[in-house]
Amino acid sequence: MEVKELEKMIREQEGSLSLAFPALMRKVYVWMALALALTGLTAYGIADNTNLAFTLIGNRALFWGIAIAEFALVMFLTARIRKMSLTTATLSFLLYSVLNGVTMSVIFLAFTASSIATTFYITAGTFGIMAFYGYVTKADLSKLGSILRMALLGLIVALVVNIFMRNSMFDLVISAVGVLIFTGLTAYDSQKIKTALAMQEHPDETAQKVALLGALTLYLDFINLFIYLLRFFGRSNN
Repeated sequence: MEVKELEKMIREQEGSLSLAFPALMRKVYVWMALALALTGLTAYGIADNTNLAFTLIGNRALFWGIAIAEFALVMFLTARIRKMSLTTATLSFLLYSVLNGVTMSVIFLAFTASSIATTFYITAGTFGIMAFYGYVTKADLSKLGSILRMALLGLIVALVVNIFMRNSMFDLVISAVGVLIFTGLTAYDSQKIKTALAMQEHPDETAQKVALLGALTLYLDFINLFIYLLRFFGRSNN
């Protein structure tokens, strides 16, 4: 499809959107970019500090405590965001991105910087294409989203099973499925966020919390896609 045709499609779709939509959509990607930056800087900063990195790795209780706190925070934020103030919700999201950076710091110790950078660029490109597709497509992706959500539950079960099996081939299959799932979810979530924001007539606090939740959703899609792609493109530091 030519660039002019894509621009025409976007203009046609935006013609039916609320006046608040452009500002809210920008907030989604600004918050997402800020969270990704905090995660990356935190992960790199910890990995670059040898003493801090080995303290984190050597103390399993500390590492898993942070991981559990991270999981609890994102679940709490997702469930309670509508009852929080916008400031509290935003700070919770940013805190989550920092905690995620702490647990992801082991990536910088396990893989070379060049392979991490390469994987990041591949992730960004894939994410950008699928998010754009989800934004402009007229096809209803809700059925695809339902299938992918079910597949995600199966993926989680497979990951837990493989913790005990420790089968490298099965791990490779899981990684491939993970890439497919989060590639599809990026398009689905992009469309879902667009639909949700199009219903907001004013950029008030309620609408901004919808945008913040959208930013969190896309942030999680990006992070998970990056992690699964890293299993293919990451090169060991050892």
